[in-house]
Amino acid sequence: MDRHKVLDLPRKIYVTTTGYSYTHLGRLFLRLFVGIMLLQFGIRQLNDAEIICSSFPSVMGLPPEISMWTMICIEIGCSLFIMAGFLTRIMIIPPFIAMSVAEYYLLHDVVSTAAYRLSWEQPGYLPIMFLGIYFFLILVGPGKISVDYFLSLHLLHSTDSSEDELEEV
Repeated sequence: MDRHKVLDLPRKIYVTTTGYSYTHLGRLFLRLFVGIMLLQFGIRQLNDAEIICSSFPSVMGLPPEISMWTMICIEIGCSLFIMAGFLTRIMIIPPFIAMSVAEYYLLHDVVSTAAYRLSWEQPGYLPIMFLGIYFFLILVGPGKISVDYFLSLHLLHSTDSSEDELEEV
């Protein structure tokens, strides 16, 4: 067997695995992942609202009940928008703020034993993970597999603009 043919297979595998990029599919996956993760917190809090309400902290001077229901609305509503890729960068802002506040409360140990806290040794890592993913999605946008992209195409075509405008952004 020729030496070049033997070396050609690893070279093709290397180029295939490193050269191709699935950025839009990756953004879709990340949106779905972070949306489902936050959505399950919202659903869990919704199911245990009566239990959680008594131990939920008062955030920014709001009563605990209003703080809890605001958080549930953010977790469920914004997650659905993020997963669909609709108004993505705008819908990331409320959970980003909510995770920043959650991190503050976890670091300052304001919340001692709440039903909605995870039982991990270091629960502060969870809001930081969400913040990192949200920051990344704000930077890169929702991708081409999103409602935002298709609405942008529709708006561009309705004004006889070029699709090149989307690539420049």
